[in-house]
Amino acid sequence: MELLIDKVKNLFFRSLHRIFYGNLRIRILRWYGVKIGERCLIYSVDFSTEPYLIEIGNHVTISNGTRFLTHDGSLWVFLEEYPNIDLFGRIKIGDNTCIGLNCIIMPNTEIGSNCIIGAGSTVRGKIPDNSVLIGNPAKVVFSTGIFKKMVMNHKNLLETRGYSGKRKRKILYKHFDL
Repeated sequence: MELLIDKVKNLFFRSLHRIFYGNLRIRILRWYGVKIGERCLIYSVDFSTEPYLIEIGNHVTISNGTRFLTHDGSLWVFLEEYPNIDLFGRIKIGDNTCIGLNCIIMPNTEIGSNCIIGAGSTVRGKIPDNSVLIGNPAKVVFSTGIFKKMVMNHKNLLETRGYSGKRKRKILYKHFDL
């Protein structure tokens, strides 16, 4: 009976959680057990079946489609011999980190502070502070300091944050000769 209640609770949580955004989404995630710091932006809704094993630092952004896995489903192949086993792992994300679209964060992962995880990356293990990762499996490709230099010298870097859609569109049309 307890298992059925947990399944209904998870289904309700996932359904309800998809319609809430911003601070309300973060409050719901905290209620569900995710430890979340201050000034975070969370667009993802997939925080595994054990969200209380996930800890997120301050000023972290998590893009849509990102999935957190806190358990290892591959034990399925051993269930006939060991019918009651499960394998779990915690996930910790440091301060000032950005996780791109559609990433997978595996169990037993600790991402340091000031990290950037490229879209579509699969991350596992201990990631040092100030790292930029991309790929599947994700690998450190350079430091955030080098990435900052690359971005600050990029020909398409524009100061449009906070502009209206109309004003931004006008700048982008001009910049890209559209």
